[in-house]
Amino acid sequence: MEAVAKLNNYPTSPRKMRLLVDLIRGMQVEKALAVLEHNPKHPAVPLRKLVISAISNWKAKNEGADENSLIVKTIMVDNGRVIKRMRPAPQGRGYRVRKRSNHVTIVVDQAVAKAAK
Repeated sequence: MEAVAKLNNYPTSPRKMRLLVDLIRGMQVEKALAVLEHNPKHPAVPLRKLVISAISNWKAKNEGADENSLIVKTIMVDNGRVIKRMRPAPQGRGYRVRKRSNHVTIVVDQAVAKAAK
């Protein structure tokens, strides 16, 4: 049985978050945590916490089951709200600054054992 965890309105652009998400998609959970722990990008910290949260959600649903075979089944990054600000520019103008945010959804599940042919 799969478990879901969500991170809403994290203040970094979706493009930057997708660079990390693409690294861990389809990985075993323990390996994904190790990759995120040693990644220097700043969204790696909340993404690691999100994976840990998904694992604990899975444990709550499946009491007594073994979590060693968990994989990151699905992980998505969607656009969040965009906060618009103005930055002073020469000759009385203003440049628009768009502060982007994103939503991350992760689904973890046990790896399906492949049937022998």
